[in-house]
Amino acid sequence: MSYVWLLLGLGLIFLAAEVFTNAIEWFGKRLSISEGAVGSVLAAVGTALPETSVAVVAIVKGGEHAHEVGVGAILGAPMMLSTLAMFMTGMAVLVFAGMGLRTTQISANYKVVGRDLRSFVLVYMLALIAGLIGFRTGKLAIAIVLIFIYAAYVYKTFAHGAEADDDEMRPLHICPNAEVPRLRWVLVQLLSGVALMLFGADILVENVKIVAEHIGISALVLSVIIVPIATELPEKFNSITWMRHKKDTLALGNVTGAMVFQSSLLPAIGIIATPWHLEPRAAAAIVVALVASFLFSVEMLIRKRLSPYVLLAGGLLYALYPIFVFWVLPNMEAR
Repeated sequence: MSYVWLLLGLGLIFLAAEVFTNAIEWFGKRLSISEGAVGSVLAAVGTALPETSVAVVAIVKGGEHAHEVGVGAILGAPMMLSTLAMFMTGMAVLVFAGMGLRTTQISANYKVVGRDLRSFVLVYMLALIAGLIGFRTGKLAIAIVLIFIYAAYVYKTFAHGAEADDDEMRPLHICPNAEVPRLRWVLVQLLSGVALMLFGADILVENVKIVAEHIGISALVLSVIIVPIATELPEKFNSITWMRHKKDTLALGNVTGAMVFQSSLLPAIGIIATPWHLEPRAAAAIVVALVASFLFSVEMLIRKRLSPYVLLAGGLLYALYPIFVFWVLPNMEAR
């Protein structure tokens, strides 16, 4: 029965993410916020809320297993975004180019994307260092730095983004017939999405612990793998849709912006609210994400752009985590 409740929690979170993401796009539109800011901040934070809700609910519940679920949700999301989400985005470019709907060249605002990737590498390296050092004061100092870095990132994104455009918008779900919905209905849908996420997260956290014990793996590993697979689907589908319509800045910014959010504010919450001692299974998730981001950053440095073929490498890098966790590490521990 726990498996059924687990799927129900994931389903509710997925539904809530769609409701929230649709509303956050309209929120940015109504306030005339730039495309870069909508992609890297509003849409990214909106689609990151499922993982945030799982982590926060798990930490509030307390207990060793709940903390493992929370830390797993925090660490799994950046790894998923920097690997599988990038793989899906690159694949979408190649598929749509093959259909004659676009070219294989990704024409994005690389100032926005580059700022995202540089910020991600910086803050996630700090989060890794915080998990490896032994003194609490140092961990808390890093948490404060992470919060300030994200605040500076948001300021720069809003201050230097491009002007808002008039791209076609999907109707607001609760006002499907309104060409331009009123702001109050946008806010109602936003808050409804948050409430539904929290409800689904509560169900998920309780049953991840039970399922992990039943199949004999740690709650952290299960959370790293299954929570992002379900909750990152909005990122992947939004980016695929935006690539189809040649909105490359939104497509990439939606992923890279979420990476910055989830590698700064969420680890800061984890550092403050948990011991934040990263054992090898946890540290490996950070290392995989950093390797992927370093690869993308190198191509941008050399070629001044990203190609879909390099993005495809994210899928191969993601495979390194289960190989390490389920094969390499057990063999090392058995020696």
